[in-house]
Amino acid sequence: MNMQQLSDKEGVDLLVKKYNELKSEIHKVIVGQDEVVQQVLMSIFSNGHSLLVGVPGLAKTLLIQTISDSLGLSFKRIQFTPDLMPSDIVGSEILDESRNFKFIKGPIFANIILADEINRTPPKTQAALLEAMQEKNVTAAGTKYELDKPFFVLATQNPIEQEGTYPLPEAQLDRFMFNIWVDYPTYEEEISIVKNTTSDTKVELKPILHTEEIIYFQQLIRRIPVPDAVYDYAVKLVAKTRMTGGYTHPLTEKYLDWGAGPRASQYLIIGAKCYAAIKGKYSPDIEDVKAVAFPILRHRIVRNYRAEAEGFTIEKIITELMNS
Repeated sequence: MNMQQLSDKEGVDLLVKKYNELKSEIHKVIVGQDEVVQQVLMSIFSNGHSLLVGVPGLAKTLLIQTISDSLGLSFKRIQFTPDLMPSDIVGSEILDESRNFKFIKGPIFANIILADEINRTPPKTQAALLEAMQEKNVTAAGTKYELDKPFFVLATQNPIEQEGTYPLPEAQLDRFMFNIWVDYPTYEEEISIVKNTTSDTKVELKPILHTEEIIYFQQLIRRIPVPDAVYDYAVKLVAKTRMTGGYTHPLTEKYLDWGAGPRASQYLIIGAKCYAAIKGKYSPDIEDVKAVAFPILRHRIVRNYRAEAEGFTIEKIITELMNS
């Protein structure tokens, strides 16, 4: 099928069909975690990177491996450790038999990169990954190498065990479109997980999408029209988190140290477009912005000590800002 000949309306209809097929394929392996699967797929269709936060043992690695198999994309996992060097990610030059320098590509040359426990490695190595995320290329010994397309980084962080870690600074966190919270499964889901993982059954996944289709859907989402009222709502929501600009919310003055930057507004619109599209809508409304607000804003606003002392969570603050 030549998708370039489809109208944008037909393209959205095809996206809905493929998205539902993807979900069905992923759930052959992954039990529950519907919201996590949805948000990871949305970040891929939106051409954004995601940070997955959750305690160990919640199948974050399996989830990402399963999604890459279902998308027919190459996958590499990088385990971040305190001794990991930038060249371990990007690659390095070696002398070949002819005494010529030859660049050996690192694991970052894949479509989906799982950056496991990104906060376990020093800032210099974090920066090498984050620079590649932003530029979609790497430079080694003065030569620029383009990364594979499409290119996504799905990084994981463990919210407990903070000793010996290097937390990502706010400016680096801002590179991630979504901050996705991976929670414990329900009791019924855990029963299914235990049954599936303690037997001898092996599930073979078939790829539902291919590289050209993913790139087409990314371009399609960019073309989706947005009403002015939705732009207004998204930008105003972000402006409420800032101490300057005339839209500061009373909760911001009371409970926030830092507000979200313009990238938050951009991602709210792109996220709303994508959320609307996978629901079969041809244009987003304000409810679609609200649907993506938590994963987009939760790592871009910083609570102060008063908020922590009074138990005022980031989620509660975002809810109040959306409803006022």
